[in-house]
Amino acid sequence: MKYLNIIVISLILLVYSCYSNEEETFNGTLSLKFNHVEGGNPVMYDQPVYSNAAGNQYEITNIQWFISDVSLVDNTDKIIPLSNDWLHYIDSDLPETQKWTLMDGIPPGEYSSIRFVFGIRGEKNEPMMFTDPPESNMIWPYHMGGDEGGYHYMKLNGFWVDLMAERTPFNFHIGVGQVYDNDQKVSDFIQNWFEIELPFSSFTMPAGGLVNADINMNIEDWFQNPKNYDHNDYGGSIMDNQEAMGTIRDNGHNVFSISIN
Repeated sequence: MKYLNIIVISLILLVYSCYSNEEETFNGTLSLKFNHVEGGNPVMYDQPVYSNAAGNQYEITNIQWFISDVSLVDNTDKIIPLSNDWLHYIDSDLPETQKWTLMDGIPPGEYSSIRFVFGIRGEKNEPMMFTDPPESNMIWPYHMGGDEGGYHYMKLNGFWVDLMAERTPFNFHIGVGQVYDNDQKVSDFIQNWFEIELPFSSFTMPAGGLVNADINMNIEDWFQNPKNYDHNDYGGSIMDNQEAMGTIRDNGHNVFSISIN
C-alpha cells in the first residue's frame, strides 16, 4: 500500500507538472521598441534642422526617460497590470535600452489598449533606487523635490537659436515641480508624471505568441498641442519652473503613438 501511494502521488505530480508547463507556454510575450521621431522620421541628432510651433529653430543632442507601470486593457475594460518589470529606462545614446521585452506571461486573447506611466509615480519614485549609471544620472535634486520624486522623468537636451541669434543650450527636463511662497521658499511639490492610454493600441495575443509594438515619441509634439512651448519664454533650464514643466506635462498626453505587428 505504501508503494501504491507513492506511485499515485508521483502520477499526480507528473500531471500537475505537465499542466503547469502547458499553462506557462500558453501565455504570450509583449515586446516594446522605443523610437524618437520628428515629423515622422527618426531624429537627426546634433543637427540644427528643426523648428517648433513657436518658431524656435532647434537641435537635439540626446534624450533619456523612464516608462513605468505598463498595463493592458482587455475587451471588458478590465485593467491588467504587468508588474514583473515595472520600470524601464530609455536612452537615445544606448541602443540596448531602446527595446523592452516584458517578462509577464500574457494570456491569449483580445486587448483593447496598452497603458503606461510617463516617468515614475510619486510613491514609487524613491531616492537612491539606482546606484549605477546611466539611471543614477537621472537623479532629481533634493531641494527641488528629491524626497517627493527621486529621479527625472525625462531629460531632452539640445540647443535653440535665441532672440540674439545665439546658439543656446536648453535642458528640457521634467520631474517633480515646486510651489514657492512669497519669500521664494519651496512650500509644496507637484507631481508631473502622467498616464498614457495609447490610441490605436488594440492587439490580439496568440497562444504562446509574440506581439511586437513600436512606441514612438513624436518630439515636435512636446512643443505644441495644447500649448505652444517657446524656449525664449522659459529659457534653457526649467527644473525650478513649474509653469514650463506643467506645459510639458499637458503636451505630453499627445506625444506618443504606436504601431503593432
